[in-house]
Amino acid sequence: MNFSSARQYFYQEIQQSDEKIDLVKASLYIAQEEYPDLDPEEYLNTFDTMAAELQERLPDSWYPLRVIQSINHYLYDDLGFAGNKADYYDPCNSFLNDVIDRRLGIPITLALVYMEVSRRIDFPMVGIGMPGHFLIRPDISDMEIFVDAFNRGEVLFAQDCEERLSQMFQQPVQLQPEFLAPVSHRQFLARILTNLKFIYLKKKDLEKSLAAVERILLLFPGVSLELRDRGLIYYQLGYYPQAADDLQTYLAKVPDAEDSVAIRRLLAELGR
Repeated sequence: MNFSSARQYFYQEIQQSDEKIDLVKASLYIAQEEYPDLDPEEYLNTFDTMAAELQERLPDSWYPLRVIQSINHYLYDDLGFAGNKADYYDPCNSFLNDVIDRRLGIPITLALVYMEVSRRIDFPMVGIGMPGHFLIRPDISDMEIFVDAFNRGEVLFAQDCEERLSQMFQQPVQLQPEFLAPVSHRQFLARILTNLKFIYLKKKDLEKSLAAVERILLLFPGVSLELRDRGLIYYQLGYYPQAADDLQTYLAKVPDAEDSVAIRRLLAELGR
């Protein structure tokens, strides 16, 4: 595979079993494609420092809510991390180095900062891929509390999550168990890359959008919708043979797709 060094590092990291993938390293390798001079070790050392400082601020009693309160005070009051509500779709919000440097991010990248600091003080947390808004929760059996890293570590219960979903979608939403299910490490990384994919598509930066899709396909090879999207981006970039290959594969996988007529028309135009 003819990858950049950053892409090679990313590829090597995700070849491990899911639970062994280092989310911080993989996220820094995603950022390294944007910032070739980025030194991942610098940011890994930053997390070491943050964890050591936080360790000194922890309460004597190890009650989860008190630990969360201490983490919140350190990250949001002492360090000044915040959700970037003013410019939510700035791609910098998806690059972990920028999030650490600027103290600004979106739910999933602020969740990653929170998770990594928590992991290093032996208070592991897991990502929760709630539709429309990423959350985390302590990795403790039977503990149904959730933390919103985007909103200063606000603690939520299941009913709060249901209300939050209803507000976001502007209609009553009944909470389903899968809405609050933990995500795998690969799903976590794919969500970051999907954010970048759509940000760059909106900006009409096709090359960077393509790079995001390519890495999603490294995480989940053969996913039909990503193959379709890569084919459509290839087409817009003028890479017609590659576009035809992906679009044919997409139709072979999903022959009755809603957009199958449009895709077949495009393939006919490409001589396939």
